[in-house]
Amino acid sequence: MDMPLPDPDTRLARLAGAIAEPARARMLSCLMDGHARTATELAAAAEVAASTASAHLARLQREGLVSLWTQGRHRYFRLADEDVAAALESLMVVAGAAAGPAFRPSTPARLRAARTCYDHLAGMAGVALHDRLHAQGWLAGLRSGAYTLTEAGERGLEGLGLDLAAVLRSRRRLACPCLDWSERRPHLGGALGAACLQLALRRGWLRRELDGRAVTVTPKARREAPGLFGPA
Repeated sequence: MDMPLPDPDTRLARLAGAIAEPARARMLSCLMDGHARTATELAAAAEVAASTASAHLARLQREGLVSLWTQGRHRYFRLADEDVAAALESLMVVAGAAAGPAFRPSTPARLRAARTCYDHLAGMAGVALHDRLHAQGWLAGLRSGAYTLTEAGERGLEGLGLDLAAVLRSRRRLACPCLDWSERRPHLGGALGAACLQLALRRGWLRRELDGRAVTVTPKARREAPGLFGPA
């Protein structure tokens, strides 16, 4: 017999409790770059013993915040889905919100410029991409928390080399706003956001840094896709 699901208030309290422990919060932050990691790697990131990390990961997995990926004898953990990543990004906004009317980001410069948020682009470059697609009329207004792609957007993105058919086959939301924790403005999430990041990496418009979430907008991007990731 199936157990009844907890009511929304109880579920929210359980999720908040799972995130609230500092070591678990560090593990989740570590996974925000979209890469899977082993329990050993996450233990090091959280600065806890391996046995403690296992207990923390079991809690996060039980609450649906991380998922386990097994490959041979190796076990990897990653964020459960884009909704978890978006929720964490929004919590970072709350956690880092400055008092007073003037917003002054304290994010390190290279992370503020461009970084990954799970599997899509964030930072100033991510916000610029979001705004540029709207300014060109490629994305239309919100519908049930998501954006719609216009005919002009379909032609434009395919012209950039995006495999739009593959994006449209995805079971996830096509495109949605994800509140950026350093800019306090939305960047582009969803299947389209993920596809744009992969296209930019493949075309050499963006380059991943060796450590962490930072990426770099290359001179090639400014030549071949001027203005797409910020001022040309």
